[in-house]
Amino acid sequence: MRVVSPGHAGFRREERAMEVLMPKGWAPPIGYANGIAARPGRIVFVAGQVGWDEQQKFQSADIVPQFEQALKNIVAVLAEAGAKPEHICRMTAYCCDKPAYLAARRQLGRLWMQYIGRHFPAMSMIFVSDLLDNPGKIELEATAVVPVAPVKRAAPNRAAPARRAAKRATPRRRRARS
Repeated sequence: MRVVSPGHAGFRREERAMEVLMPKGWAPPIGYANGIAARPGRIVFVAGQVGWDEQQKFQSADIVPQFEQALKNIVAVLAEAGAKPEHICRMTAYCCDKPAYLAARRQLGRLWMQYIGRHFPAMSMIFVSDLLDNPGKIELEATAVVPVAPVKRAAPNRAAPARRAAKRATPRRRRARS
C-alpha cells in the first residue's frame, strides 16, 4: 500500500493531519478517497444533515438545492467545533432518488467544490427507499478530525550562547585569600 502525500487531493501540507491511502496499482478514485489515515486530534461527528434550513424548513423538494443546503449545514456544524471542511475524514450520503442524483452529478460536483473544495474524504453513497424528513431527497453525515494545535516552543535565546562564550573568554580574577 502506498500513502499519498498530504498535499494530494487538496490536503493542506502545513497541517499534515491526514493522508490519503491509495493501494498500489489501484485506479484513482474520482470524487472520494478509498481511505484516510488521520493523526490524533479532536474527533467531530456530524449527524445526518438534510436539505433544510436553520429553522428545519425545506426551501425546495429538488435534490440540487437540498444537497447545497446539506453541505452548508455540515460546514456550519463543523465550524461550531473549530473544524473546516478539509478536516472531514469520512462522509456517508443517503439518497432516495437515484435517477435525480445521477442526472445532477455535475451540478452536485460544482456545489461540492464551492463548499468543500478539492478535498475528497472516504465516502459511501447509499440509496435508500425513503428518508425520515419529507420531502428530503438526500442526507449527509460526516466525521472529521481537527488536528491538535502544534505546541509553540519559546524561541531560542540566541544571546545566551554568546554571553557564555564571552564569559569564558574573560579572565577571572581570584579573590585574595586572607
